[in-house]
Amino acid sequence: MPLSATTLATTDPELVAVVDRFAAEDVPRDAPLDARPRALVRLAALVATGGTAALRVELDDALAAGVTPVELKELLYQAVPYVGLGRAVDVLVVANELLADHEVELPLPGQATVTRATRATDGLAVQKRIVDADVVDAMYANAPADEQHVQRYLSAHCFGDHYTRGGLDVPTRELLTLAMLVALGGADPQVAGHVRANLNVGNDRATLLAVLTQLLPVVGYPRTLNALRALDDVAPPTPEEES
Repeated sequence: MPLSATTLATTDPELVAVVDRFAAEDVPRDAPLDARPRALVRLAALVATGGTAALRVELDDALAAGVTPVELKELLYQAVPYVGLGRAVDVLVVANELLADHEVELPLPGQATVTRATRATDGLAVQKRIVDADVVDAMYANAPADEQHVQRYLSAHCFGDHYTRGGLDVPTRELLTLAMLVALGGADPQVAGHVRANLNVGNDRATLLAVLTQLLPVVGYPRTLNALRALDDVAPPTPEEES
């Protein structure tokens, strides 16, 4: 997301030089990540933090990095249960305008794999695969009777309606979820939970560290440091990684 692509290049050239050098040189050197996943996680974080001008640049960058329109839409759909309708709908409007500029015909092919009748069962299954069956069972067991409906919503809506969709695989979806939660701030228990979930679906510490470093220019130091603490608590570095 180079600031040089915005009007700030004219009005604030010194800031642009500092930020773009940091984001384009320092961070990629210390946290190498392929262009496509880098674009996806940075965009996910921006969806959570907001900022229309930056989002337009990041959306263009994502398409240039090889992110397909389907992948882009799936990221934005998945944002709904995490960032809420207000932010997600605002970004969808911007994304649809951009896709129209690129002559992409909308709506895109559907990616749903569940029905109203199967979403709860299929959602619970994928939730247990990602989060861990014992953890999910404990969440249901520990929730008060008058809050059980929220647990059902998590299974059927968050996981059933979203994680079961096509277009993005589960490990990628988990990276995007982590990026959004880190960017939101104030979600430290959920960040720790999704660090574990990422490990469960095959995203190792090195991958998560690279993602968190890539997010630093987008979300700032406080939220990045909080996320690093969660990573170190859940998946501390091995002696080899510390040396």
